[in-house]
Amino acid sequence: MNYNIAVIKGDGIGPEIVSEAMLVLEKIGEKFGHTFKFQEVLAGGCSIDANGIPLTDETIEICKNADSVLLGAVGGPKWDNVPSAKRPEKALLGLRAALGLFANIRPAMMYKALADACPIKKEIIGDGFDIVVCRELTGDVYFGNHYRKESDCGWGEMGCDDMNYSVYEVERIARRAFEMARVRSKKVTSVDKANVLETSRVWRETVTRIAAEYPDVELQHMYVDNAAMQLVHSPGQFDVLLTGNLFGDILSDEASMITGSIGMLPSASIGETGRGMYEPIHGSAPDIAGKGIANPIATILSCAMMLRYSFGLSAEADAIEQAVGKALDNGCRTADIASPGQTALSTSEMGQVIRDLI
Repeated sequence: MNYNIAVIKGDGIGPEIVSEAMLVLEKIGEKFGHTFKFQEVLAGGCSIDANGIPLTDETIEICKNADSVLLGAVGGPKWDNVPSAKRPEKALLGLRAALGLFANIRPAMMYKALADACPIKKEIIGDGFDIVVCRELTGDVYFGNHYRKESDCGWGEMGCDDMNYSVYEVERIARRAFEMARVRSKKVTSVDKANVLETSRVWRETVTRIAAEYPDVELQHMYVDNAAMQLVHSPGQFDVLLTGNLFGDILSDEASMITGSIGMLPSASIGETGRGMYEPIHGSAPDIAGKGIANPIATILSCAMMLRYSFGLSAEADAIEQAVGKALDNGCRTADIASPGQTALSTSEMGQVIRDLI
């Protein structure tokens, strides 16, 4: 089979980690008889430098015509002072909207080999945890109206951001979460702030109604502040965390850090079609860009998610995930997950180890 992948290497460490992931996909192609064709395009800060804007129509069209999109990371201090409408992160919002990617899937699991890197006490994490955050991606305050106005009470200028969700938006992300839970541990924890926000009351009412379609799945509602506490107090209680855009942005980063390193975790942004956008959840890390020490595992695991969710290639996805697990079990570490005194592998060395284990 032939698969066309649009590649956005992005900024900072993006080119380094994406290059390793592409080599892993090529190794999978050799082993399983597939051909992956890559077309590189610009988005984010590098697009601002080249085109004056973070996302061009050309990039959008190429991504729309691809079978899937592989993304590194965008942004960095270099572009902190550009107008807000042209910041590198606008490329992400634009791509999600243009491609109809409404569901962000972020697994957060504890690798036993990295248990010592977890900041939570061993008696709390027990045998580990395996959480999937299912975050709505194209609604909420990020896509509301953003404006400023003078305060009525003479306190000066006010910043205003509209938070809103339609029933339809909540229905489709809720169904995605319940479908995922059905093939896991059959539990969904829906996160909101329904004691304060009208948006969250619509969210909770809609999720409760959709839950009736899935009588085999347990539904639990939890306020976002409690969810944040429970993630560090008892992470093993969670299976699928269903969240809106804003709360999911925060909680998924928290979930990543309790695994021991943000450099380990992949993500998938998917919609109604098979096309998705796959990226590590970490940022562009400009402070270590070009040093060859970035951890490529999150990007490589994002490719495994691509194979599974967009292409239906479960055996190939398993091969990548098992290779990563073996590399960690064998003591292979990049600088971010190495113990004191332990030799750290470079970005390319870790990529080579994983490819050799496939």
